[in-house]
Parts: sequence; C-alpha cells; structure tokens
Amino acid sequence: MSQATHGHVARKRFGQNFLNNPQVIDDIVNAVNPRPDSVVVEIGPGLGALTEPLLQRVTHLHVVELDRDLIARLRKRWPAERLTVHEGDALRFDFGTIAPRYKIVGNLPYNISTPLLFHLATFADQVEDMHFMLQKEVVERMVAEPGCADYGRLGLMLQYYFSMEKLLDVPPGCFSPPPKVDSAVVRLIPYQTLPYPAQDVAVLSQLLTEAFSQRRKTIRNTLRGWFDETTLVNQGIDPSWRPENLTLAQYVALANFAVDHGHKPNK
Repeated sequence: MSQATHGHVARKRFGQNFLNNPQVIDDIVNAVNPRPDSVVVEIGPGLGALTEPLLQRVTHLHVVELDRDLIARLRKRWPAERLTVHEGDALRFDFGTIAPRYKIVGNLPYNISTPLLFHLATFADQVEDMHFMLQKEVVERMVAEPGCADYGRLGLMLQYYFSMEKLLDVPPGCFSPPPKVDSAVVRLIPYQTLPYPAQDVAVLSQLLTEAFSQRRKTIRNTLRGWFDETTLVNQGIDPSWRPENLTLAQYVALANFAVDHGHKPNK
C-alpha cells in the first residue's frame, strides 16, 4: 500500500486521487494566497495535503467531505476551533451558508467536475475566487476561446460568470494513485458586474445546449427552431458559421432576443 495514502484505500466511486507533490501543493496555496482572516472552503480535503498548508495561513478552515473514514481522520487531526468539517456531497452542499464572502479551493473529483462547477456557479456573487485541480481536458474547455475545438457550453456558461485562467499543468505522477489523465489548476474570479447579462440564464443555457448538440452543423441548422436566417443576420451572425464561431456576447444577445419574443426555457 502506498505510504502517501497513509493506510487509506482510495475509493474509485468517490473519484479519489490524492495530491502528494510538495511543489504543486505550494503553488496552489500560493495562488489562493489567503489572508489570516480569509474564509476558505476546501472541497474534498482527502488526506489533508492542501488542508495542512492552508491552516498555516488561516486561523480557521472549512472543508466539505463525503468519505466518513476521511472525516474521522480530519476531526482527529485538527480541533473544531481550527477546522469545521461539513459532512456531505459537495454537489448538494449550500455553500451560501458558510459566510457572506469566501474563497473555494479543491482537488475536485473528476467524475463529478462538470455538474459541480455548474453548482458552484450559482454562488458566484458570494465567492472571492476559486482555485481547482481538474482534469486538464476540462480546464482547456473552460478557458477555450471562440474558434477552438474545446470551445463549447461548459466554457461559455462558466465564462458568463467568471474570468478564468489556467495556472499550471500537473502530471499523473503527482497523485496517489496516479490518475489516467493529465491534470491542471485553474483560477476562477467572479465578475463583480456581468459583462453580458442575460435576461434569463436558463434560456441561455438551453440555447447553448442546442447550439452545441451538433457541433459540425451550421448555426442556421442547430438553432433552426429558435431563429430564422434574417434574425441571425440582424444580430451580426453569419448563418453559415458553426457554433464555435460565436462569442459569448453574441449568444447572450440571441438568448435575450429569444426572451423578448416570448421564448420560455424547457422545464
């Protein structure tokens, strides 16, 4: 059994891959750069690789953990006045109950990363910043620009709320057990004022889902049920463009046009 896991057997169903590279850990904590009085929430603390150095920077830390064995270890290692352990699934956790303003950090389980990111986006108005270890492919989709093959609904919906930056690549050997994919660290900073406000975010989400449902088709075809060609042209969009050619601003403008003309999101 790996010494790095301290006798804990990583559970595949929880997507557990424990970070154990000191340089990467330092890089992440330095990127978070918490003040002593910062409210910091760590998702999936695991064996405490990030927890320990974070607690050297802050007076108190919140963690969200699902694995009962790990919860017991965390509570045994740190007293309640230093560490608050929130038991449960981060996908269902109400982060808004912790504080009016906070930072979030974590080595996120790759098997739930996309729905978890969408869940966290709903708390954007309370978040100072977020730093996450994710599958490298997911990070590249998050920060992709128009015209890229990685550009799609995930990136656009997150770019709606956040300014994002990939900070560093992390190879499999930095974990125990090593994952089968490369990883990367990304920073998300919520916009204080949304650059392109949507009248109904649910309509924007549905529009993006349909636009990218068949990436190789033109926007005239993927959004045939939404707009005629004249409307697209009037919005400054060439109907022969593919979904990855449109900017976030253009998608929001289309969604707002749809709302103005009575379109309702699917329930």
